Amino acid sequence: MLAYIHIPYCDSKCHYCSFNSYVDKFDTRQAYMVSLLEQLRYEIERFRIAYGQIETLFIGGGTPSTVTPKLYEALFRYLAPYLAQDAEITTEANPNSATRSWLEEMCQLGVNRVSFGVQSFRQEKLQALNRAHTPKQAIAAVENAHKVGFAHLSIDLIYNYAGDTEATMLDDLQQAFLLPIDHISAYELTIEANTPFAATPHVRQEQEALAFFVAETITKEGFTHYEISNFGHYESRHNKGYWELKPYLGIGAGAVGFLGDRRYYPQTDIENYIQNPLQHTVEKLNEEALRTERIFLGLRSRLGVPKAVLTSTMQERAEVLCSEGKLTQSPSHYYNPNLFLADAIALYLLD
Repeated sequence: MLAYIHIPYCDSKCHYCSFNSYVDKFDTRQAYMVSLLEQLRYEIERFRIAYGQIETLFIGGGTPSTVTPKLYEALFRYLAPYLAQDAEITTEANPNSATRSWLEEMCQLGVNRVSFGVQSFRQEKLQALNRAHTPKQAIAAVENAHKVGFAHLSIDLIYNYAGDTEATMLDDLQQAFLLPIDHISAYELTIEANTPFAATPHVRQEQEALAFFVAETITKEGFTHYEISNFGHYESRHNKGYWELKPYLGIGAGAVGFLGDRRYYPQTDIENYIQNPLQHTVEKLNEEALRTERIFLGLRSRLGVPKAVLTSTMQERAEVLCSEGKLTQSPSHYYNPNLFLADAIALYLLD
């Protein structure tokens, strides 16, 4: 069982961001955190979660570091008996708001992994993306987190913003390798509807070779490429839980929960969520939809696709791909050796 808690507050709205986040509702934070606890109690009971059953907890956003650790205390007190003894507990953070004291207090609450939204170590690119931190702040935040004693540290980087080259990305990556991190998420810039970049789609460049260069450079440094955008000396258990379609709680405005063949969607508006955190809509997934998700997620990661979920026709197609060297297999799974071909292979299997 996984658990996700959504913090919808941000210092600034990044030009590429389509997540449910706000820069103008900070006065609601205390009430929002109270409502989170109310929903958490409800979901724990509805999902029938026993003590010690939550393997991973992920606090995402938005920007979790815009909320003082004091406001997280009640959530952690309630969650404590439900967390597995070795639970992976991650928080996202932005370098400008993740102060040394914030990191120390979150570590004391039990957080053992921090994922920093760095995106780049180049000031001009950070400004173009509308990030609220500087390269110096990014470096200092990661180093402070290491000094505080977090077991695992990760950073996000973005590539294929207009003007990105192998040389500029190498500069970013070489700086990353100097930091005490054991995980990198490298995302290709995507243009989402209803974001500032939607009006200027030319800011995304089409440089397929840059994706391979980024991945090759990171893996040469000893990081395992275990999902299309994720590389680690340490592989996030929470990430892998999603890709395996494990059940997960979704706590907060715009979070998503999943159990069996159903997804649960709380309200997205902060004020409405605060008024009624238990209101949600339900999406029922049929067998075909679940199979499709397993195929796409399995091929985008090193986890692979269980043969048992494929129809006989799909297995025949998979065997053809194995004979061509585009898939490999074990007695129970098919694996994709080139993660960047994942979607094309999935569409061939599903056709």
